[in-house]
Amino acid sequence: MEYVQERVTTLHALTDHRPEAPTGRAAVVVPMTEREYGTLAADRVLTALESVDPARVVVPLRAPAERVGPFAEWLDGFDVTVEPLWCGGPRLTELLAARGLDGDRGKGRDVWLGLGRALEEEFVVVHDADTKTYSPAFVNRLLFPLAHGHDFSKGYYARVEDGSLYGRLFRLFFRPLVRALADATERREAGVLEYLDAFRYALAGEFAATTDLVSRLRVQRGWGLEVGTLGETFAHAGFAGSAQVDLGRYEHDHRSVDGPTGLADMSRAVGEATLRAVENAGVQIEYDALAARYREAADGLIRGYETDAAFNGLDYDRTDEREQVATYADALGEPGPDTRLPAWRDAPLTPAEVADAARADLAAAARDTGSGRTDRKPREADRPRPADPSADAPAGED
Repeated sequence: MEYVQERVTTLHALTDHRPEAPTGRAAVVVPMTEREYGTLAADRVLTALESVDPARVVVPLRAPAERVGPFAEWLDGFDVTVEPLWCGGPRLTELLAARGLDGDRGKGRDVWLGLGRALEEEFVVVHDADTKTYSPAFVNRLLFPLAHGHDFSKGYYARVEDGSLYGRLFRLFFRPLVRALADATERREAGVLEYLDAFRYALAGEFAATTDLVSRLRVQRGWGLEVGTLGETFAHAGFAGSAQVDLGRYEHDHRSVDGPTGLADMSRAVGEATLRAVENAGVQIEYDALAARYREAADGLIRGYETDAAFNGLDYDRTDEREQVATYADALGEPGPDTRLPAWRDAPLTPAEVADAARADLAAAARDTGSGRTDRKPREADRPRPADPSADAPAGED
């Protein structure tokens, strides 16, 4: 039955119902890069958030100085309280370096900064801005379990687009890796692996949590953000405090396998975050045999994916999928140095200090570019026409 429960509470979208949820007590964190400026997807997300009316929207922004002012003005044109947080400003960069928090920049670092600003509210929702099928019901669905005793909820959804199965990094790398680890682990030690395996889309970027839990989470700096968050949540909330919610079908842009920002590079970060989470939970990993076990698990899943695709009349390239598995196998190895950002309750700075530095950076950038935010909310006609997202929208995990 589709409404079967997993080890974590699993809520299914059996109808189009938009459940009641404490949106007015929540901050929504939506990380963006310069590529989101004016895109149809980002415009759709922010317009939908107008009807959600959360306490505020925090936008951790990664963009060059000359784009920051116009970007902030664009964000100010939506009828929702938006706090842009320029993650690359010189004052903020200097502040982080002075507190020993400099290092690699990535999506995880941006989200960590946004989470700090969100701690003033009772709940936090995090999701991306490149979603072509965004609905305001997503925020309600993610928040609903938090109003019913859970500390954490994660979204899951189908990745079927253009007549093909997507979600490749999850299907072909993460899920077989977790199963390979579980097969080689004593049952009494396997709690974290059962937890990771219980999530139907562990690499989804959409989640919600109480701010008490958020304040306890160490955060990966880059692409390991999603699975790293699950590892930390297992330690602080466990099965009983966790839920996952059905967000229906999701569509966003895709990454190629190769290239400097492709799935092969992402698999290294996701692999390190997964293995670190498992090790932190006390599981001993036999690294010498891991790649072979992963390949075996992936091969079994590929047979299932091929049959499922045929059952639904979808295209499926078994050879290409097996080649991706071979590429991902090369990413497996012992994790490198732990560069996670600290939990906010243990951080050597405060969210208020981050906000002050970011506001000063934003004001300076606006002066330099001749732009600046005002208290006026522009009318719909004042907004820039959304750009064609095909040229510059960021590609999600697929």
